[in-house]
Amino acid sequence: MINIDKKIKKLKSNDIRLIKISSMAFILFLITVLPSFHNLVMQVNWLWYFAIMVITAYIPLKKMFKK
Repeated sequence: MINIDKKIKKLKSNDIRLIKISSMAFILFLITVLPSFHNLVMQVNWLWYFAIMVITAYIPLKKMFKK
């Protein structure tokens, strides 16, 4: 079985930034190419996206600022 934690520890901060940028670019690609995906994304209330952002950022930030 692949231990993903060991593989992630090999990554530098720039590598993680590149993964984030490529993920955002892929989502923008899907929105541009697939009209049905564009309609789905645009119909969702912006508060859902904000809630997802807050929930997913909470745990890493909590770990980062923990004493």
